[in-house]
Amino acid sequence: MLFAGIYNKVMAWAAHPHAERYLIGVSIFESIFFPVPTALMVAPMAVARPDRAVRIALIATTMSVLGGVVGYYLGYFAIAAIEPIIKDVGYWDKYMIAQSWFEEWGFWAVVVAGFSPIPFKLFTLSAGALSMALLPFVFAAIIGRSAHFFLVALLMAWAGPKLEPMVKKYIEWLGWLTVLLVAVFIYLY
Repeated sequence: MLFAGIYNKVMAWAAHPHAERYLIGVSIFESIFFPVPTALMVAPMAVARPDRAVRIALIATTMSVLGGVVGYYLGYFAIAAIEPIIKDVGYWDKYMIAQSWFEEWGFWAVVVAGFSPIPFKLFTLSAGALSMALLPFVFAAIIGRSAHFFLVALLMAWAGPKLEPMVKKYIEWLGWLTVLLVAVFIYLY
């Protein structure tokens, strides 16, 4: 019962009195360098506390944009020092894609990156490295990140409590199916 234990632990953390503090940290650092997507914390928190879904999404959005500004300044002032790290952790190809998106779409690249599961940190660094104007960057980050986190939080607050009994019943199957899908994605990608 590998995934049942993980599921129970995540739900306990999501309902923890300090969960919002943890969300603040994850949201900030995920926009700079942390590899775990903030939505993986937003979703169970919204299921555990549907009455706080809007607050959870607002915290995630605000702190993610704040972390994005830090990432922007790192890209602006220190990209030469950061690029070797990007290569070492295996994000170089994705970083190059982020750069090409900026060249083609500019502002909209940040909006799309903020909403999508693409690592947002690569776009925060790229925006700074390519000297995108700060205010349009912040505006685009607010649009993309709020769309992403409010969608996740509100959807999970609405559907999560209804689906939780079914998720608990089939958690092992769902867990292994997720592992299989990730493996197939990695293999094909």
